[in-house]
Amino acid sequence: MTYKAIQLTKRPSGDITSDIFETVELETPALEEGQFLVKQTYMSLDPAMRTWLNAREDSYIPPVQIGEVMRSYGVGEVVESRNAAYPVGARVIGTTGWAEYVLGNEEMQVVDASLDPEALLSVFFVTGMTAYIGLIKIGRPQAGETILISGAAGSVGSLVGQIAKAEGLRVVGTAGSDEKCRWLEEELGFDKAINYKSNDLAAELDAACPNGIDLFFENTGGPIQQLAYERMNRFGRIILCGMISEYNLEKPAPGPNWMDINLKGLRIEGFVVPDHLDKAQEATEALTRYVQNGQIRYRTHVLEGLESAIDGINLLFGGGNQGKLLVKL
Repeated sequence: MTYKAIQLTKRPSGDITSDIFETVELETPALEEGQFLVKQTYMSLDPAMRTWLNAREDSYIPPVQIGEVMRSYGVGEVVESRNAAYPVGARVIGTTGWAEYVLGNEEMQVVDASLDPEALLSVFFVTGMTAYIGLIKIGRPQAGETILISGAAGSVGSLVGQIAKAEGLRVVGTAGSDEKCRWLEEELGFDKAINYKSNDLAAELDAACPNGIDLFFENTGGPIQQLAYERMNRFGRIILCGMISEYNLEKPAPGPNWMDINLKGLRIEGFVVPDHLDKAQEATEALTRYVQNGQIRYRTHVLEGLESAIDGINLLFGGGNQGKLLVKL
C-alpha cells in the first residue's frame, strides 16, 4: 500500500515557499517486532516548524534534513501493530510528520479515544504544556501581578492568558486585528487586548498597564518587545517562548540594552517544552482542572487535506489563522 507524504527538498531563505516541499508516494513499511503503524487523522502546524528548517545543529532539536518527511505533531489511530503497548485501534498522539501514515515511536502516548482530537492538540499536548510550563514554572506568577502577552490570540498565548486569569493576574495581550482583540476580551476574559498595529502602541500599553508589567510572555518579537521591556517592574520576569516575527529574517533585530536587567533585577528565560518533559504529568493534571472549571476555552482553524499544509503554514506568520492551526487528513 502506498501513501502520500511531504518531504523537504531544500532549505528556505527567508519566507517559507511551496517549492521547498515535494509531495511523494511512499510504501507502507513491513513492521518489525516492536513496531506499529499509525494512520494520522489530525496534525498541528506550529511556528516552531520554521526553526526546524534551519541548518542549526545547536538547537534543541535536530533540523529536518533534506529528503526527510517534514516533522509535525499529530493524532492518529494504530492500524497495524507488533507492539502490545500500542494495539490496533488505539488512538495515539506524538511526533509524526507531514504524512498520511507514520511509523509509530515509543514516545507516542496512547490517549482516550473519546477525547476530541482538536482539543488534544489545542489544549492537552505541546501547546498546553508550553503555556503551563512557561507561565507557572518559569514565570512564577503571583495574584495581583500584571502580565503582558504578545501574540495573545495564538494557540499558546490564548491559553497563557486564561491560565493567568485563573491565577488572579491582570491580563493584557496584543494581537493583530480588532476581531482577535474582541475575542480575547469578550470570550476569554482578558482585562485588555491591544491591536499591535495601533498608531500609538506605547500610549495604549501605558493605559492598559498603569502599574507597569510584572511578567512579559514573549511570543512574537517586533516593536512590542522593546516597549514591554521599558515598562518592566523591578524583579519582573520575561518568559521567552517564541519570536515568530523574526523567524523568516536573514538577520535578527537588535535586542534591548541590558542595563535594566541589572538595575531592575529582571529575570529573562527562554524555554522549549522538550527540556521540561518531567513536568508533563503535572501540566496535564493542571490543564484538566482548568478545563473542568470552565477556565479554558479554545478555537481551531482547520485545513482539509495533507497538501493544505504547504501553503497553510504561512497563515501562522501573517496572522491569518483564527485559532489553533490544524490539518485534518
